[in-house]
Amino acid sequence: MSNKAKGAKKKQGDPRTIVANNKKARHDYVIEDVVEAGLVLSGTEVKALRMGRASLIDGYAAIDHGEAWLENVHIPEYFQGTWNNHSPRRRRKLLLHRDEITRLQSKAQEKGHTLIPLSLYFLDGRAKVEIALARGKKEYDKRQTLREKQDMREAQRAMRQQELLT
Repeated sequence: MSNKAKGAKKKQGDPRTIVANNKKARHDYVIEDVVEAGLVLSGTEVKALRMGRASLIDGYAAIDHGEAWLENVHIPEYFQGTWNNHSPRRRRKLLLHRDEITRLQSKAQEKGHTLIPLSLYFLDGRAKVEIALARGKKEYDKRQTLREKQDMREAQRAMRQQELLT
């Protein structure tokens, strides 16, 4: 059995071991800025993450009294844990520099902006989370993005067909 987490994915050449991705975030939001932050976790949370179990779907970050917090991220209980197991949706502290916190707080207070987690991963044995400063998309923006992706796919498919014919 390898040391790598069972459910985690690792890209070729990437030192990160990805535990969870928030794919819906890029569909629902326009990503303006991305920051990497450390997480303060308990032992059973780390063990559950190493098994590749986490969900960022409803998660968000908040800044409260000069500290950054990750809220509503689901890390399920460690099945071999005892009475000191963690609660799955507890509030987790984010480790950021003071200037990063103030910059994110000032930008997040603007209308329509929020802080959302994009991915949760291990980097050199430490749990990290990518926090994005994002602006919500309107429904027509989402349709426009999907249409552009579909047009790009069709254009690439046509170019490949043209290359095969010549």
